Amino acid sequence: MKYAHIEKGIFKARPNRFIARVEINGKEHTVHVKNTGRCRELLVPEAVVLLEYHPEAKDQGRKTEYSLVGVYKGELLINMDSQAPNTAAREWLEKGGFEKASGMRPEAVRREVTYGQSRFDLAFTADGRQAFMEVKGVTLEKDGVALFPDAPTERGVKHLEELAKAAGEGFLAYVLFVIQMKGVHEFRPNTEMHRAFGDALVRARKAGVKVLAYDCDVREDGFVIDQAVKACF
Repeated sequence: MKYAHIEKGIFKARPNRFIARVEINGKEHTVHVKNTGRCRELLVPEAVVLLEYHPEAKDQGRKTEYSLVGVYKGELLINMDSQAPNTAAREWLEKGGFEKASGMRPEAVRREVTYGQSRFDLAFTADGRQAFMEVKGVTLEKDGVALFPDAPTERGVKHLEELAKAAGEGFLAYVLFVIQMKGVHEFRPNTEMHRAFGDALVRARKAGVKVLAYDCDVREDGFVIDQAVKACF
């Protein structure tokens, strides 16, 4: 997954979930934040951030010319674009990553597929069976441990319950945690933030949902899903 136009800036403030104030080339701009999570440990004053520039912004009626998509946490580069993991996951499916991990080749990959009361991020067939996959982007890291979520997510709990239902009906069901950074050695559900999500993840795994966690090779202009990370829960 790759961006066409990337620039660096200095984070100043975040008035609300959707916008931030960032200094770019000596001038302060209002930019769109492509992650509505809290990200408090990432978006700190004077942090170096990465911005996707939209040259067509005025023609498209956009209110901002820039979108904040990445941040340096010290020397660690973290992509924090909440829309990017779905794109990267589809590329991973279509370019052999899933087949290497599972031994099954995904076919007829589709996005945003409805099942029950949920709309899963991806659907495909593998070994003649229908499969559903929910993708969760992970940007929270503490002492080398990747954690999800960084804020309570009732929607996430609902997705896990629907995946468990699908597995019980004979479908293949997966939840893929895309850790948008390198340098982590394990993944855990953030039960301190949202116990219900952690409990739902345990129930989903017992019901047959496959839990996958992968780190990413992150560059300033994009990233790709890279290596499996141990999921501990």
